Amino acid sequence: MKINGPNQTSFNPYKNVLQKQAELKKEVKKQDQVEISSAAKQLQESEKPNEKRAEYVQSIKNLVDSGEYQVNPEKTAKKMIEFWSNK
Repeated sequence: MKINGPNQTSFNPYKNVLQKQAELKKEVKKQDQVEISSAAKQLQESEKPNEKRAEYVQSIKNLVDSGEYQVNPEKTAKKMIEFWSNK
């Protein structure tokens, strides 16, 4: 005697969901893309070092390496106060 009740062995409620997900993956093939805005491109261009600034930084590096660089404590303190007082 065969009894067919609510728990049939051939019934899989997740099978339909898995099939739908597989179909969606086949339909939608996404590719990663990067788009750089014109504003970002301008920022990249402006980040190129200025020649005068690069020379100034290099001269300071040379002075530090040679041990001849002198820090002006008054100017440093003034800049720190301006920074921390949000001026």
